[in-house]
Amino acid sequence: MLLNWLNAREATDLGKSLADHFVPQTAQVPAAHGKKAKPSDQKTTQAFLARVDREARPLQLSLFKRAKLANSFKWRLLEHGFEPSKVDELTQMLLLRLSEAGTSVPQAEGLATTTSPKRVNTGKVDALLFQGIQFENQGLHAEAAGCYQELLELNPRHFLARNNLGATLIKLGRYGEAEFELRRAIELKPNYPDALYNLATVLRWKGLIAESETPLRRLLKLSPQHLEARVSLGLTLILAGKLADAKECLEKALKMMPHQVDAMVGLAEIAQLEGRFVEAEALLDRAMQINPNAPNVWAARPRFRKMTRSDAGWLEGAERIAAGGKMALLEEASLRYAIGKYWDDVRDFPRAFKSYQRANELQKMGALPYDRRARESLVDDLIRVYTPEALARPTPGASDSERPVFVVGMIRSGTSLVEQIISSHPDAKGAGELEFWIEAARKHENAVRSELPGESLRKRWAEGYLRKLKSYSTDALRVVDKSNFNSDHLGIIHSTFPRARFIYVRRDPIDTCLSCYFQQFSGTLSFTMDLADLAHYYREHRRLTDHWRTVLPPGSRLDVPYAELVADQEGWTRKILDFLSLPWDPRVLEFHKTERPVLTASSWQVRQKIYKSSVERWRNYEKFIGPLLGLGKA
Repeated sequence: MLLNWLNAREATDLGKSLADHFVPQTAQVPAAHGKKAKPSDQKTTQAFLARVDREARPLQLSLFKRAKLANSFKWRLLEHGFEPSKVDELTQMLLLRLSEAGTSVPQAEGLATTTSPKRVNTGKVDALLFQGIQFENQGLHAEAAGCYQELLELNPRHFLARNNLGATLIKLGRYGEAEFELRRAIELKPNYPDALYNLATVLRWKGLIAESETPLRRLLKLSPQHLEARVSLGLTLILAGKLADAKECLEKALKMMPHQVDAMVGLAEIAQLEGRFVEAEALLDRAMQINPNAPNVWAARPRFRKMTRSDAGWLEGAERIAAGGKMALLEEASLRYAIGKYWDDVRDFPRAFKSYQRANELQKMGALPYDRRARESLVDDLIRVYTPEALARPTPGASDSERPVFVVGMIRSGTSLVEQIISSHPDAKGAGELEFWIEAARKHENAVRSELPGESLRKRWAEGYLRKLKSYSTDALRVVDKSNFNSDHLGIIHSTFPRARFIYVRRDPIDTCLSCYFQQFSGTLSFTMDLADLAHYYREHRRLTDHWRTVLPPGSRLDVPYAELVADQEGWTRKILDFLSLPWDPRVLEFHKTERPVLTASSWQVRQKIYKSSVERWRNYEKFIGPLLGLGKA
C-alpha cells in the first residue's frame, strides 16, 4: 500500500498539492487589489472534499502525517492570500475528513515504545492527540493541555504530544513548564523542527534573547526554507539590537511569502526604531489588510504615535480582539498595554489604569516572581565591598581611557533622552544599552560580591569593553552606554575605568515607577508588573545609588534632574557637555532630528521636541497607585 511509503515530507507535499488544486477553482482576486481570495460557492468545497476522499483518505495517514499535511495545506492557502479565518475553517474541515477513514489507523509517529512492559492503547492515544488538536483550533488551550498530559501518562515518549503540550503551555503563559516539555521533545527527536521553533519562542518570551537564537539557527541550518523560523529569528534579532541582520532576515521571509504578517510587523518595528514612522504605519496598514484579526498588528499601532479620539475605530477593534479569548496570554497582554496607552493619550485615566492593570496581571502570570530578599542581599553586598577605602586603592590593570560614558538611572527615568542629546554631538556616539557589564557581573557574581576585581580580570574587561566601543565608533571622543542596569555595577566599572564619566538621571520616583508599570517588559523584569514590587525595587535602587554618590570620587558623576532638564534644556545640556569635556555644538538642541536607531521603549519620545507633560504625570492616577505614594522625591 502507499501507506507504507508515504513519509512526512510526502504528506507535506500532498497538502500543498491539495491547496494548489483548490486555488484555481476559487474566484480569487489578485493580491495587488488588496482583497482576499474567497471560495466561489459550495460546489468548490464539495469538489475539494471529493479530492481529499480520492487522494488522501485511502492512505490511512497517522495522526502525525495528518497534522503535517494539514499544516502545509494551511500555509499554502495563506501564501495564496486567502482570508485566515476561511483557511482555519478549511483546515479543520480537512482534518475532520481525514479522521473519517473508517479503517484501522496505524500507530501514530512519535509513539515510540516505552520502557514499561504494558501495551500502549494506541486507539486512546490517537483519540487524545486528535482531541487536543481540535481544542487548540478552538482556542481552548487549557483543555488541549489536559488531553496532551493524559496522553503522556500513557506514553511518555510521544514526542509530538510533548511538543504540542509545550506549545499550548506557551499560550497559557506557563513558560517554565513549556520549556521543560519542549526540551524533552527535542531529546526524544533531536532535529524536530516544531519543537526547536517553539523552544525559541518560549525563550524569547521569557526574555532570554541570546539563548533563543540557538534553536532557530539550528533549525534554519536543517531547513533553510522554514518560513516561521526565519521570521522568529528576525524578531529575536530586533530584541538583540541587531537591526541590519533582522531586516535582512525579515525581508527574505517576505520574499518567500509576501503575505507574512509577522514579518511585516517586525519590519514596522525596525522602521519605528530607526525613526521612519510613516513607513512603519504603512507596513502596519498592509499587515492589517492581510489579517485584520492579528493581535500583534493591533498592539503595535499605539507604540508608533500618540493616539487621539479619532482612533476610536482602532479601540473598538482592539477591544474586540482582546475579548476574543483565543490568543496567547502574552498577545492579550500586549493588546491590553496598547489599549491602556490609547486611554492615557486621550486622558481617560480610570480606563487607562484598568487596562494597564489587566495587562500587568496577564504579563505577571508568565514571569518569574520578583525576589525581594535576593535584591536586598545584592545591594547589601555591594555596599559592604565597594567602600570609599576600597575604591581609593591603586587599580593595576585598569584603563585610563576617557571614552566610556555611562548614562544610568532607574528604567523610564529619562536616560534615553540624555543619551540622544549627547549622541547629537559630532564628537560623541550612542551605543545604546550594552550588556557587557551585566554579563561580566553575572559571570563573576561570587567574585564581584566579595571583593574588587583583580588585576587580570580588570585588564581583560578593559580591553574587551574598549573593543566593544570601537565596534560602534573608531573616532568618537565619547561613546555612551546607557544600560540602566549599569547602576548596579558602578563599583566594578569605576575600578576598571577610573576616568570614565557617570551621568545619573533623576526623575520623580512615582512618575518613574508608574511609567515602568505602563510599559511592557520581558518576564525577566517582573518587578515592573506589580506596584508594591516596584516600590520595593525603587527603594533598593535608591539605597545603592546613594551609596555610589558617597564613594565615587568627586568629578566622576553628574546628577541630571529630569524635570530641570525639560524646564531648562539648554542650561542643562551645557552642563552635560562641560562635564564630558565636549565643546558646545548647537546640534545637541535639535536632538530629535538626529538619525540613529534608538533601541528602547522611548524610541518615539526621543524623536519629539522636549515636552513637559511627563512631569508629575502620576497625579492623574493618584487614587490608583497607593503603594507608590510613599516613595517621596528623587
